[in-house]
Formats: sequence, C-alpha cells, structure tokens
Amino acid sequence: MSEQLPGGGVELSSDEIEALHARWSSCWAPSEVAQWLAGIGTPWCVAAGWALDLFRGGQTRAHGDIEIAIPAASFPEVRQRFPGYAFDAAGSGRIWEDAAPEVLTAVHQTWLRDPATGNYMLDVFREPHDGDTWICRRDEGIRLPYSDIIHHTQDGIPYMAPELVLLFKAKHARPKDQSDFDATVPHLSPSQRETLAGLLDRVHPGHPWIADL
Repeated sequence: MSEQLPGGGVELSSDEIEALHARWSSCWAPSEVAQWLAGIGTPWCVAAGWALDLFRGGQTRAHGDIEIAIPAASFPEVRQRFPGYAFDAAGSGRIWEDAAPEVLTAVHQTWLRDPATGNYMLDVFREPHDGDTWICRRDEGIRLPYSDIIHHTQDGIPYMAPELVLLFKAKHARPKDQSDFDATVPHLSPSQRETLAGLLDRVHPGHPWIADL
C-alpha cells in the first residue's frame, strides 16, 4: 500500500468518529461472513479480536466490528460476493465512499456499507502478498504461505494464526489488546509462544510482552 493518502474523501469530525460505534453495531458475526464467502477460491480469514476468540473456542468480549484479511489482488473476487453493498476505503480518519482503484492502492482497510441504512457490516483488510505468500504489513521481510497463517475452527471458519494477530495488536497495546494477550497466551503452544516472541523482538524490540512469553 502507498504511504501517501489520495485526495478526496471526507475527514470525519470527532462526532462522526464517535458515531461509528453505532454504525458498526449490527455488523455480521464470523459465521455470517463465512456464509457469504462459502466456496470462494481466494484465501481469507477472520482477523483481529474475533480471530482470537475463534482460536480460544468462544466469544470472550464484545467486538465493535469484524475484520477479515484477504490478498489485495483478490479484492474484486470478494467484492462480487456482496452485490447491493458498497465498499468505502478508510484510513487516517478519512472515508472514501465507493472507493476508486487509486484509493484502494493507498489504504488497506475497506468497510462494507449497507446503502439502505448507512451501517457498516464488515472490514476487509487487503493485505500485501506475493502470489500464495502472505506479506506482513509491519515488516515485509516476514513472509509466510497462507497455509501457515490460516487456521480453522471445528466448523470450518478460517481465522488468522493467533501469534500474528497478537503481533499486530502489540503496536498500540490498548486495554483491549492487553486483555486479549492475557487471555490468549495460556492457550498458545510452546512453538507459538516462541514464534510470537521472535516476531515481537524483530518488529517491536523490547516490547513488554516478550518477557511474558
């Protein structure tokens, strides 16, 4: 993704940012997203907080939205699965409604909007990749085959490997991120703990989570 934001779009006011919570209140659950994407050929997975709940086997907290990760080049294929909905690009406090291609290349978040209500139902992360190899947005030297980063629940819902989810959460370590880390670490295998510690040491040297692994 480009580091320079494109022109246009709407900068959200503080009131509009506050109102986003209500606009996301009716977002889909992971099982509903899986129904929409059933049989699709491109790899995809639930990301962020919901992914950790899927890994642990049950919902542990309220989620303000739901995110999935897909290869950026596969966005047109995913987009076709949601006829009647609009996709808005989002980044740095701005929204580009019905985002044009040049906007999509500049930001990685795409919010699926119900035009009838204005509510957002799904956040699609369009991730960098090289064919079937996933590339980490935080460090392009971290590259893994999709077969390694995508796990599945017993009923087949794909979710991102927890050690990668926690790597992304480590940057800001908000209270909910710390809570997710504390709740997830006891469920990680020794190998997953070692992998997460190595990733944190590479991307966030000296991060306090390293000592807890």
